[in-house]
Formats: sequence, C-alpha cells, structure tokens
Amino acid sequence: MKIIEVNTPALRKEFALLPFRLYRGNPYWVPPILKSEINNINPAVNPFFRFCDAKFWIVQKNGLTVGRIGAIIHYAYIEKTQEKYGRFTRAEFIDDKAVVDALFETAENWIKSKGMNGAMGPLGFSNLDSQAMLVEGFDQLASVASVYHLPYYKDHLERLGYRKKTDWIEFRLSLTSEIPEKAVRVADIIQQRYQLSVIRMKSKRIMRKFGRQIFRLFNKSFYELFSFAPLDEKMIDHVLDTYLPVINPEYIHIVVNNEQKIVGFIVPVPSLSKSMQLAQGKLSLRAIWSIMRSRKKNDTVDLFLTGIDPEYQAKGVTSLLITKAQEVMIKNGITTVETTGILEDNFKAIQHWKNYEHVQNKRRRCFIKDFDKQESESEA
Repeated sequence: MKIIEVNTPALRKEFALLPFRLYRGNPYWVPPILKSEINNINPAVNPFFRFCDAKFWIVQKNGLTVGRIGAIIHYAYIEKTQEKYGRFTRAEFIDDKAVVDALFETAENWIKSKGMNGAMGPLGFSNLDSQAMLVEGFDQLASVASVYHLPYYKDHLERLGYRKKTDWIEFRLSLTSEIPEKAVRVADIIQQRYQLSVIRMKSKRIMRKFGRQIFRLFNKSFYELFSFAPLDEKMIDHVLDTYLPVINPEYIHIVVNNEQKIVGFIVPVPSLSKSMQLAQGKLSLRAIWSIMRSRKKNDTVDLFLTGIDPEYQAKGVTSLLITKAQEVMIKNGITTVETTGILEDNFKAIQHWKNYEHVQNKRRRCFIKDFDKQESESEA
C-alpha cells in the first residue's frame, strides 16, 4: 500500500476519478463534471488557494487507487473564529481499515504540522464547495448542490475518534397547484409595509448585472453560520462563471428596498441530477442537450441558496421570496422542491419549510477531532 501526494495533472485526474469507480452503478450518486473537480484542487486555477493551504493524497493498493483525501488550512475562517482547526476534504475510500487509517493519519499529520489543534470535516474551500458527510438518506437521489457517501464512511470516522460537530438536514417539499390566497395577501402586505420590490432575473444578462450584489449579501447574511468565510470579488467572479452557464435565471428572485439595495434573494435551480448522471462527468453533446432540457422542462427544483439581510430577517422577506418563486414554479409544472442543506440549529428556516407538506429525507454531518484530547486518551 502506498500513499502518494497529488501534485501533477495526471495525479489530479486520478484523484478526481476515484468516486466514479467507487459509485459505479449506484442510482443515487450524482457525478460532478470531471474537469471542474480537477480544477478545484489545482492551485493555479482555484482562487480559494489565495487564502488557504491545501494538500491532497491518494492511496494505492496493488497499483489500484482505493482511497483519497485532502486537507485544508483555511486561514480566513481561522481568523474569523480564532479556532485553529484544519479541514479534511473529499475523503473517499473502500471499506478497508488499513486504507482509511493511512489516509487520515497522513492528512492529520500534515494538519498538525501547520500548528492546528484538531481537524474537522468533510469541509471544502467554501460553503459552496463539497461539505459534510451523508449519514441518513442513502436511498435518496443527491442534488448537484449536495453530496452522497456510502454508509460505512460514518463508521470509520467514529472509529478514528471523530465526533459530531454539527448536522445539515434536507427536506423534500411538495407544492400545491395553487398558492394559498393568504400567502399572496401576506406577500402584498410585506411589500407595501416595508416598501419592497421583487425582481425576477429572467435572463443571464440580468443575473450577471446583479450577481456581485447577490453574493455581497450572501457574505453578509451567511457570515455567522458555521464553516462560512466571506468571498472576495475574485472568488465571486469564479462562482458566477461556474454556475451561470447551467442555471435557469427565470427562477431566481431578489428583493430590493426603496433605495434599490438588495435585501433578499432566492436561488431555486431546476434539478440537474439525472442529467449529470447521464453525463458521467463529461459534457458530451447528449449531456449538454439533457442539461439544457432539464433547465426548461422539469418537475423538481433544488433550492441552492436563500439569503436575507440581517436587518430584514424578521420582516417576512423569506415568505415574500418563496411566494414569488412559487408563482414561476407552478407556471412551469414544478411539483417538488429539494431544500439542500440547512444547519440543524437554524430553527427559523426549518420551521418555515415545515409549513409545507414535507419530509426530511437526508442528513449530512461535519465531524471534529481534537488532537490533544485524542493523544491523551491514547496514552492513558
């Protein structure tokens, strides 16, 4: 068995290809675009490396890649929290104790060498990156904004001394064919009371115009959430360039006040899960056609992001956004909404979604391990 640091184009490709082998034939896993995965771990391409140190490794057994892991020191997040924890990221492995031990020992030793007090994860370079480990919902189709893992992953993390840090929960919502009259009245009252206007993006040109403002509000509204570090202008451009080609702006709404300042946004995206399964990591003509079709003809949307200015969070702006977005969903035949991840202690958001016919269908977990505590227990 051999641990290899990933530091060449060929090794980055090998790192990115492992999940395609591990999940081959799995009906619930949604493959990413292979080129994007390779670029995400390339310091020359990914702008998040300007604020992070990161290393990646694969483990090979009898010449075959059977595991991978990355480790990140996110200096911007450490500065924000004053907590010296490194992150492990993108861990994938066969169900083999020796393989898992080698991967995590390598990542943890590097994190320790950077002066960190512990490790947590899976977490990526940002909240828009791959994060958390699936611990419930293994029989549910993943969204492109979420993750999928095999059931034995959690068992290995706990065996290695990792414990729960926090969970994200996901809901599947069923939409009615009509918006309740009460919800429409409430939306009108909120707009009038606070002098708010709702703008639907309609086109990528309009989305590009407001994109930076949306992500500046994203920074403000998400700042206090676990694992979040603000995006700078270069990172925002990178995110917009990544997601604009595949989203349908028609579903995206913003709320502005009487000074034309954005105070809320919602980003529902027609589900691309089945199209990405068809693509199998490559944007062939057939895959592109399927993605374009999914943007226009679909019965499910994934709710990527909702952000509200803290000054407006108690003023019903979320309800206003949902009502307006639902008008477009109903018009386009959407019957199901997947919320993607909501932190389990975000009680207001959870309670809001429980107003709909719903089922909690997935749970993802961030694990944490304190090195000093673990070493002391081992010595005892």
